[in-house]
Amino acid sequence: MSNSQKRRQPVYLDNHATTPTDPRVIEAMQPYFSEKFGNPHSGSHYYGWEAEEAVELARAQIAGAIGASPEEVYFTSGATEANNIALKGVTRFYREKKNHIITCVSEHPCVLDSALDLESEGTRVTYLPVGEDGLIDIDELKEAFTEDTLLVSIMTVQNEIGTVQSMAEIGALCHEHKAYLHTDAAQALGKIPLDVRAMNIDLMSITGHKVYGPMGLGALYIGNKPKVRLTPLFSGGGQEKGIRPGTLPAPICVGFGKACELAVDEMPIESKKLEIMRDGLLAKLQGAIPNIYINGGMEHRVPGNLNISVENVDAESLMAALPDLAFSTGSACSSVSQDSSYVLNAIGLSNELAESSLRIGLGRFTTEEDVDYAADRLIEEISIIRENRQVLVGTAA
Repeated sequence: MSNSQKRRQPVYLDNHATTPTDPRVIEAMQPYFSEKFGNPHSGSHYYGWEAEEAVELARAQIAGAIGASPEEVYFTSGATEANNIALKGVTRFYREKKNHIITCVSEHPCVLDSALDLESEGTRVTYLPVGEDGLIDIDELKEAFTEDTLLVSIMTVQNEIGTVQSMAEIGALCHEHKAYLHTDAAQALGKIPLDVRAMNIDLMSITGHKVYGPMGLGALYIGNKPKVRLTPLFSGGGQEKGIRPGTLPAPICVGFGKACELAVDEMPIESKKLEIMRDGLLAKLQGAIPNIYINGGMEHRVPGNLNISVENVDAESLMAALPDLAFSTGSACSSVSQDSSYVLNAIGLSNELAESSLRIGLGRFTTEEDVDYAADRLIEEISIIRENRQVLVGTAA
């Protein structure tokens, strides 16, 4: 394929918003859309057994990717639903015994909104700040615990700036204070090794479309040791042990399982490749463009993430000038809002720098050619925007 043919579509650099579905995942799903069409909950005939067997294999594959047992994995529609079930379900079940939860200001909106809902029901919520590197202060977490603390919810990998929290240390502290630890690990799955036992995690939310699997399916890990109890959000036919009722979509369960299997197998090589490409992109941009700032620390960061602010360049204007590149400004989940990123504000950025931020997400199918092309185009358009700005300033003076 020639460069001109390839450039008919934009270079995709938004793998934190979603990842393209791996062709091997599509191949694994295909039969369950056609000849293997059974309902996995139809336990009286072959078609149901066939689908159920496939779903349970997928459950085992997902469990294997996070160090859990298959019976601890519950399918959901995605990480957002899993987060809601975890926070609201656990808090409502134990509210008469304990009624304080701890989270942090840079969590995904669905966690923060769930915390607000629980506050309206009478739960006390502590919101921890984050430093310039995007990490919580462990000492501040220690001070936040009370005898009434039931649950701590801290994201493993931040979805905008890619920073990785010290989950094992956080989890050990939670268990010392007899509190459960929940983590939104949607951006961590497939990017860093995950082990719920070693990391002292009691509840974990993950999703398929961030790991080259299908959209529309996620999972909630609910630990058995110690056993976590929760109140379901929905009523229905009793599927998923009543935690999340509804007919499971066997094809995309299969796809999520296959995606997790591939992620575990390919993570060591893939992570190194992404780190080299990301660091090369950053070096090329910094070498050509002055006053580029890295948002969040580079030391504790997933390999494919780069979040930068470009001084005197409005990110929305830059995106408009680059239809041949697909990237985002701030969080893709909240990009419909014109407000500055609350996450970037939380790590100390001014509104001006937050509004000049670019989130670049490299992934499994990103090539060196893609990165080189993106770097050249970014340098070109950033230079033009800055030159035009200087002309306008000079004219106004």
